[in-house]
Parts: sequence; C-alpha cells; structure tokens
Amino acid sequence: MKNRRLIDIILTAAVFIGLSAQVSSQVKGNAKEFEPVVGQSGKDVVWVPTPQILVDSMLRLAKVSKNDFLIDLGSGDGRTVITAAKMGVRAIGIEYNPDMVELSKRNAAEEGVADKTEFIVADLFKYDFTEATVVTMFLLTDINLRLRPQLLEMKPGTRIVSNTFSMMEWIADDTVTLDDEVSWNIAYLWIVPADVDGKWKLQEGGQLILVQKFQMLEGELTTPEGKRHSIEGKLNGNDIVFSAGDITYTGRVDGRKISGSSLKGSERRTWSAYR
Repeated sequence: MKNRRLIDIILTAAVFIGLSAQVSSQVKGNAKEFEPVVGQSGKDVVWVPTPQILVDSMLRLAKVSKNDFLIDLGSGDGRTVITAAKMGVRAIGIEYNPDMVELSKRNAAEEGVADKTEFIVADLFKYDFTEATVVTMFLLTDINLRLRPQLLEMKPGTRIVSNTFSMMEWIADDTVTLDDEVSWNIAYLWIVPADVDGKWKLQEGGQLILVQKFQMLEGELTTPEGKRHSIEGKLNGNDIVFSAGDITYTGRVDGRKISGSSLKGSERRTWSAYR
C-alpha cells in the first residue's frame, strides 16, 4: 500500500513538472518580439526614426555608390543600413540598444539583405568608424560636435550626412530640404577636407600661405617677383580651388604636394606647391 502511494506521488510530480515545462514553453513561444516606441530613451538620445523619404535623400546627397563603405551611427531600426545594402553598398549599423540591433537584423532578413548588412551593439564614441567612406547619423548637435574631431581625422573625401542636426561652425557643403509635411525634412552633407593649413613653397618660386577653417581657405600668395595677393578658396576633399588676384588656381592635394593648373583669362598654366 505504501509503495502504491509512493508511486502515485511520483507520477503526480512528474505530470506537474511536465505541465509546467509545457506552459513555460508556450509562454516563451507566445512572447512578443521587441517593438520600438517613438521617443523611447537611449544612451544619448531618444529614438525617432528617420522618414524613409529622407533616408533616400541622404544617400543621394552623399552620392553613395557600390564602391562605398557606409557606417550608420545610432542605427536604430536599421533602415538606413538596409536601404544602402539594397543599393549594393557594404553597410554597418552601430547601435547601443541590443533590442534595436536584434530588430534591425530581423528587418534586414525580411528585406533580403541579411548577408549584406551588419549590426553591432556598441558605444559610438568607442567604435572605430574611420574606415568608412560614408557616415550617416541622426543624433543631436552636441553629440555631432563631440564626434567632430574624429570625423575631421578621417580620409579626405569621406562624406558625412546628418539628419536635421548641424556641426555648428563647420558649415555644410550641401543640404537638402524636403516638403514641410515630412516631420524630419532636412539633411546636411560635409565632405572631410584635406589638411593644407600652413606654408607651401611654389615650384616656380614664391610662397603660398593657407589659413584653413574646415573646408574654407584664406591666406596669401607671394609671386617670385615678390608681389602679394590675398586668397580665398575652398577644399572639396583633396580638391582645392582658390583665387589670387585675377588668377584662379585649381589642384589636387597629395600629402605634402599640391599640383594643378591656373587660369588667367584664357591662359592656362600648370602649378605645384610643396610643404
């Protein structure tokens, strides 16, 4: 009799454990996948998605091509990375929230670009994004300014695109503004300029002094005869253009050398300068 009662207890316990495991499995299976909420808090900013129409405009503004490597800082639900990947671009998203990263991976899979994208859980201030040729972001101005020194150290010609928020005195090279009906409707583009600040010796004699403020240039050109001309100009990555007197100079920066052509009226000549 005692043995029969012991067996009943054991069987009851086994059934209870089995039912508990089944219920637990059902609860896990029915658990809802993470869904982001507009305005949810993050490490440095709240999450607000970039309208798809602006994502498309940002990539056009940066002239993104299949040869580019794009990194999206604060990639959210992954839409910028996914859109770039559909264009054949290698693209990575950096996001602090692991739930958003998992959501991005699911979104990429649904869009058929899981094998062309990568989403990384990381602090954007600690991640090395300097190998990118295009950097996109939807952050705040103060965060942009904290990132600015690192952005300016990137390879000349790298394109930086921001949704809505500026870089303050680093004036944008180009902007795009959409219809007012779009909640976030402006994007800024900066092209990382080469470093040309300082004195350069002209090949034909004379000196060129360039005073650089981001991509904008001022300074003075001294001819071999000793004449001085103030200059104004601009950099577009490694490409340089400036005017001195009635002469326009264009050229290409290659490390410690600049070479190109000058135009005075219809007369064109070659020129070069060295550090």
